[in-house]
Amino acid sequence: MKHVATAVPLALAVLMAPAAVSAQAITDAQIAAIVVTANQVDIDAGKLASSKGSSEAVKAFGKQMVTDHTGVNKQAGDLVAKLGVKPEDNPTAQSIKAGGADNVRALSALSGAAFDKAYVDHEVAYHQQVLDAIDKTLVPGAQNAELKALLVKVRPAFAAHLQHAQDLQKTIK
Repeated sequence: MKHVATAVPLALAVLMAPAAVSAQAITDAQIAAIVVTANQVDIDAGKLASSKGSSEAVKAFGKQMVTDHTGVNKQAGDLVAKLGVKPEDNPTAQSIKAGGADNVRALSALSGAAFDKAYVDHEVAYHQQVLDAIDKTLVPGAQNAELKALLVKVRPAFAAHLQHAQDLQKTIK
């Protein structure tokens, strides 16, 4: 459990400060890579939760994360294809990917109520940090109006995920 708790803040700290540059210095191609990677991390964790969760509520939440984040990635992929933007790998995306892999590895070692608690705690922290990144880095840094509009459009879904995870968190001991 401690491994999950230490891996998440590192990846999220990096998410908040992409490549240690200001929002104005981040490119749309880097934002695209960050968005796709952040969604994929939650898809991977959601797949694990949907199969390994001990409560039906955690399994259902995991399935919802897979569905919703897959949808966001499809929208992002369609937009970057339309704009001719190729997602550019960057240190932030790499750190998010590594943190996600660490999280899945740590969660894989857990079972029962311990798994449910670790997964939901991670989802609360992760969605809060993603919302902060959207508000403070990604939207302000997006140069293309359509990319910025997509980030603004999907933000309410991330806020709803956070609320759902917080509600679940209250039910898990």
